[in-house]
Amino acid sequence: MKKALRIILVWTLISLLLQFGAYSFLNNQVQKVIAPTVASEPITLQIKATIPSSSLTNVQISYAKDYLAYMEDGTLKIFNLTKGTVVFEKKSPSVNDPTYGVLSYQWLPDRNTLLYFYAKKNPDPVTYVTVYPPKSTAQTPIEDPATVEPKTEDPNQKTVTEVPKVVPKEVPVEPHVEKRYGNPQITELYTLELPNSDEDIAPDDRFNQTIDNFPAGGKIEAWVVSTSTNLMYLTVKNEATELLMEIDVMKNVRTLSKSGETIDNMAASDRYGTLYLDSKVGATRQVIALDGTKRQIISKNSNDRILGIRDGNVYIGEVENNQLIKIKTTSDLATLTDEPSLKTEWEGTIPFDDNVRTLIGAKGQMIVYDHQTAYIVTAGQLAQVKLHGDENYVSVDGAELIQLTKQGSSTLAELQPLKS
Repeated sequence: MKKALRIILVWTLISLLLQFGAYSFLNNQVQKVIAPTVASEPITLQIKATIPSSSLTNVQISYAKDYLAYMEDGTLKIFNLTKGTVVFEKKSPSVNDPTYGVLSYQWLPDRNTLLYFYAKKNPDPVTYVTVYPPKSTAQTPIEDPATVEPKTEDPNQKTVTEVPKVVPKEVPVEPHVEKRYGNPQITELYTLELPNSDEDIAPDDRFNQTIDNFPAGGKIEAWVVSTSTNLMYLTVKNEATELLMEIDVMKNVRTLSKSGETIDNMAASDRYGTLYLDSKVGATRQVIALDGTKRQIISKNSNDRILGIRDGNVYIGEVENNQLIKIKTTSDLATLTDEPSLKTEWEGTIPFDDNVRTLIGAKGQMIVYDHQTAYIVTAGQLAQVKLHGDENYVSVDGAELIQLTKQGSSTLAELQPLKS
């Protein structure tokens, strides 16, 4: 009997261990899909490839540095750098209207996935709806036998005048047709999944949702994504208005901007989804943190600008006369207070006008660059790097330099690590 019990206990223990191992394996696989692991060191490659175009704009490199996204004559194209071929195109539905087609796009920072907005003309901006109003009633005399005095032929009895009771009667009202005006533009969000660059698999282009309240003719001025919280923020501007829009994982869209507010730049916390932005209302310019509809003032200094966020630090630059003169930081916290303390990380002079781009590298380096020069501040030290392409771009992790040189009707793309 004891031997049988021991055997049962042993096999029960083995079964539990096997189940635990299986559950752990499944959990790890699910986590890889939901939150892909980001490499501790940024991926860098050294590649030369010839792109069959000489008019590339808005060049962006993928997370793994093996795909380039760019616009060419109103068409979004994805170029496989390792194979030297265009693997995806998204054309505009109109050759004459530049407000249609791909409005903006952005690679996710932790996988080879491109998000993009696409606009097209609404074929039915005006619809006709039959409206059935509620039935009305009219006061119509109707004789109700239960309420009429009984007649009599007794001459001694007074004559009673019969007054019919007024009973409401339903009178039908005819339905009518009304015009309903919708958005003349349909704006859609897509997700483009790219396979490994050495695989012969077509990209997966998936429709996500329609943004119904996207203003017609609107241009996306800025767009940031918080991957860990699945929040997206975008500023949209047309001739009539400027909006700050938030899109969450449940596909809810809401407007967060104040009336008359102008937003110059913004960055999203990858930890909490908090949005930091340069806000201007009238003559008042401030750096604001936005958590849902709750606003906190980070800096009232009208010269301060949000530069970016990385590893729990919010980077703020002080700009005077088109020169970046100071870089300051504050902690990216779950709960914020007005005007937190700002720590000065660097002081000096870097050209800072509308032509420069800024980013915070994976190692905390501040990079300010145009097509000729990159200024890199690392641990309080400034380095200057001359760039040699006709056009030059830096990956969002600050690790890769993309140099583009025109060669007749094509463009030579050279990829190499960005070193200060």
